[in-house]
Amino acid sequence: MKNNKYLILRRIIQIGILFLFFSGANFGINILKGNLSTAIVADKFYLSDPYAVLQMLFTGYIPAVEVIIGAVIILVFYSLLGGRIFCSWVCPLNIITDFASYVRKKTGIKPALKMKTVSGNIRYYVVILGLLLSFITGIASFELINPISIFFRGLIFGSVFSLSTVLIIFLFDLFIVEHGWCGHICPVGAFYSLTGKFRFLKIYHTYENCTLCMKCKRVCPEIQVLEIIGKETGNIKSSECTDCGRCIDVCDDNALKFKLKM
Repeated sequence: MKNNKYLILRRIIQIGILFLFFSGANFGINILKGNLSTAIVADKFYLSDPYAVLQMLFTGYIPAVEVIIGAVIILVFYSLLGGRIFCSWVCPLNIITDFASYVRKKTGIKPALKMKTVSGNIRYYVVILGLLLSFITGIASFELINPISIFFRGLIFGSVFSLSTVLIIFLFDLFIVEHGWCGHICPVGAFYSLTGKFRFLKIYHTYENCTLCMKCKRVCPEIQVLEIIGKETGNIKSSECTDCGRCIDVCDDNALKFKLKM
């Protein structure tokens, strides 16, 4: 339990959010209705994915004011709190990609491409491409193929075809590129990385406690801990860190922790 406390908490939150959406669609429990692109909370107000809303704006379509306000709320929340914390604490695909990583470690499967040979900058080009295609086609382009939304539709409405998208991502992460979807392609995570450069919540490293066991490196999905491990006391500055807390979980030296930096 000690070495998995943040992992367990993340799973509780992720599955809890899925259950609330499922309940809203099937049981009439109106806490959350919709999906992670646009949701209505308790039939009172909207929360919206700012990247999805930005695509809508690029099509020339102006969403309802409530939807735009919902996007601003989410943008401010993630920008100030934790940036890509969405990726590790909310996004359900994180469960799939983490499971692919677990299977790989247990079976010894080697991905066809190594992480260092595949640029993590691809996802930022996908952000731009999604906006350009939205402008050209008049359709929110990425939302048509967004596996997060597809996963929700499959889960809530029982679509086998929709759930097959999840299988593709699992196999891609397992056999092609480690953490391939989240670490190299997903524009949603890239968007939150761009907007979360000045976030308050960061991983803090205490150099004096560190024994360089490198357990944190082995569990970090994007190896952001290497920015600071063995070098200095301070925060991980990279906005690509997902604040998943796995490095804190496995650190037996009490050298890593969450810290709010105002």
